[in-house]
Amino acid sequence: MDAAASSDLRAGLRDSVPIAVGYLTVALAFGLFCAQAGIPTLAATVVSLTNLSSSGQFAGATVWAAGGTLLELALAVALVNLRYVLMAVSLGQRLAPGTPTWQRLVMAFGITDEIYALAMRTPRVTFAAYAGSMLLPIAGWTLGTLAGALLGSVLPPLLVSAFGVLLFGMFVAIVVPVARADRAVLGVVVAAVVLSCLLAWLPWTAGIDVGWRIIIVTLLATAGGAFAFPREAA
Repeated sequence: MDAAASSDLRAGLRDSVPIAVGYLTVALAFGLFCAQAGIPTLAATVVSLTNLSSSGQFAGATVWAAGGTLLELALAVALVNLRYVLMAVSLGQRLAPGTPTWQRLVMAFGITDEIYALAMRTPRVTFAAYAGSMLLPIAGWTLGTLAGALLGSVLPPLLVSAFGVLLFGMFVAIVVPVARADRAVLGVVVAAVVLSCLLAWLPWTAGIDVGWRIIIVTLLATAGGAFAFPREAA
């Protein structure tokens, strides 16, 4: 590794420390959620190590815990993670020409909202800098899940249930600031909440599996948001 790549790697590691700390906390909630849902500790840890997708993993674990089918799980996770495809295209435009395919694949694995935002600060993204920004968040996300799952397996069920408030706190912390700043996001969030409640409470839709309800709500809320709040092309 040359001096420039080494410097980029150290910068990526340094800048990603806050992301890793945040991921550790959120992953703790995911691990507790998995323990509460009866998902084995090893399975929960491997899921976090190989997915690195908070909202997608929570959606998948919810479908799993509800006894949904593999098709429901795959569709729900794919829809929730669809934005990463657009991020990958955008990130690819910042890479130097001739970046090897294996490096592009490694970087694609590490795309999350926070790591992507960190990379977009610079006009040219190098593999060393991006790889450096991935390492600590992956470690934080995986170890947080492991710790949460282990805690969930030894703590009394009542205490584990009380820790479930972490999950709702996480989504409030993620969604509310963005929704307050953007009325389009607020509209989509309100639509998703109303649709989810209707599907869960109305007698003729309450029997739909939770996985399909997630898929239906995601499609209808995002399609409604795109129709009601169209964005002009840049």
